[in-house]
Amino acid sequence: MSILRGRLALPLVCLCFAVGQVTPPRSAIRFRNVAAGTGLQFVLENHPTPRKHLIETMPGGVAAFDYDNDGLTDIFFTNGADIPSLEKSDPKYHNRLFRNLGGMKFADATGKARLAGAGYSMAAAAADYDNDGFVDLFVAGVNRNFLYHNDGDGRFSDVSAQAGVQGGVWAVAAGWLDYDNDGLLDLFVVNYVQWSPTYDRFCGDRKDDLRVYCHPRYLEGLPNTLYRNRGGGVFEDVSRRTGIAAHVGKGMGLAIADYDANGGPDVFVTNDTEPNFLFRNRGGSFEETGLLAGVAFNSNGKAISNMGADFRDYDNDGLPDIAVTALSNETFPLFRNTGKGVFDDATYPSRLGKLSLSRAGWSVGLFDFDNDGWKDLFTANAHVNDRIERFEASLYRQANSIFLNLGDGKFDDVSASAGPDFRARRAHRGAAFADFNNDGRIDIVVSCLGEPAELWENTTSSAGNWLLLKFRGTKSNRDGIGAVVRLVRQHNHMTTAVGYASSSHSGVHFGLGSATRVPEMEIRWPSGTVQILKDVSANQVLAATEPAP
Repeated sequence: MSILRGRLALPLVCLCFAVGQVTPPRSAIRFRNVAAGTGLQFVLENHPTPRKHLIETMPGGVAAFDYDNDGLTDIFFTNGADIPSLEKSDPKYHNRLFRNLGGMKFADATGKARLAGAGYSMAAAAADYDNDGFVDLFVAGVNRNFLYHNDGDGRFSDVSAQAGVQGGVWAVAAGWLDYDNDGLLDLFVVNYVQWSPTYDRFCGDRKDDLRVYCHPRYLEGLPNTLYRNRGGGVFEDVSRRTGIAAHVGKGMGLAIADYDANGGPDVFVTNDTEPNFLFRNRGGSFEETGLLAGVAFNSNGKAISNMGADFRDYDNDGLPDIAVTALSNETFPLFRNTGKGVFDDATYPSRLGKLSLSRAGWSVGLFDFDNDGWKDLFTANAHVNDRIERFEASLYRQANSIFLNLGDGKFDDVSASAGPDFRARRAHRGAAFADFNNDGRIDIVVSCLGEPAELWENTTSSAGNWLLLKFRGTKSNRDGIGAVVRLVRQHNHMTTAVGYASSSHSGVHFGLGSATRVPEMEIRWPSGTVQILKDVSANQVLAATEPAP
């Protein structure tokens, strides 16, 4: 192994080798829902009421992370609460943590971990914010947020008050990033609209006694919040100072990547029926460039019901692209990074426009499910309105989707062949991605309103070889969040902000096709250190440690 160090002034050049360009014959991507036999027993209790409070249709965040450092990825679910008290008045409303026992078996560890929580919870975001080697957890919710410190003994402590991240408005998503590259992870919180339990506007048709969830146009939007990690377990609200607070939206999701390769993480925020935001990192402050970059609206110049997002390179050109979910008849937008600070709307050229037109999606993830070297697209589907079938040709409960990346810029819908279980229609919401059984294939966990959660084991036969990187920084944050990895024609980066209200803290996964070795891999750490790894074997979990400065 050889190591090169230095700060990059220019975008990294894609490493191109013959390895990995020949893939085995395509096999159908296959999944089976194994939740019932694994001990993963969770129902998302959203407390639906006749008054149709908007919060009822919005929860469902899921986090996948290894909280006990045993090499197995565990699962955390956020949960609702009683309305109007917004209190978890019954154990059925508890947030739940399930410890991975191996072999796709899980045990409820909520009580010991002290993670039952309080309030009407929405989202989860996992990361080691204090660099002690144990992954911590932030839970966003309706009018209050919580930060749980991982104590390292299987238990968590609520440190929200001393950290100063309690919020006070309706937060729907959150993500960790080191925006100022000081080695400490900062926290970006996505806020939705101004709402309280006393809000009682009737939306629908009084004549037919048809009440529905109100359109967000009736509610005032909110700016997002950025907390700077000052160290010592204390955070500072820097939203105004960094330019984040100057932009009011109706935030639903976020995804993080360095789209312009200037060494600073940028933040994409989806807004519900409002223009999306793209906050470009200018080294300590942010410039909102959504309109200029071409990601604020769809190709028709319209702001749609943008939901979840992922920010990864789907076409292997070395530039992170953006995949978004939305409602029926709006398509699932796909924005292709051109490398010039702008994105092209690739929704229809990629075929996703036609394939997604009738679907409504929430969580989303770009992952290589068949390990052929091309990232595929998963979407957790359902409509927002549980009475949509009364007045539109749309379904409320929907099956999830898998779109196979064909490697030529186009996708194919292979959902129907993904397995009989995969056709199940539910009110899907959050989703997290990880290799839960350590077999090299990415699995998926999905929450469902009022029904048992789904655990999709990836059973794709004849899948290609793979590599999974897990990071340990020194000068950078311990999680390596923000690290950029390039091998052969592939590009990926370490982030835990994936999908809708969810978090996937599972390292960086690569499918390698028929390649059994990677001649050379390049890691750009957030500190600017560039590390070259030589002759890396396939089919392993590789512990990537940043070289000491």
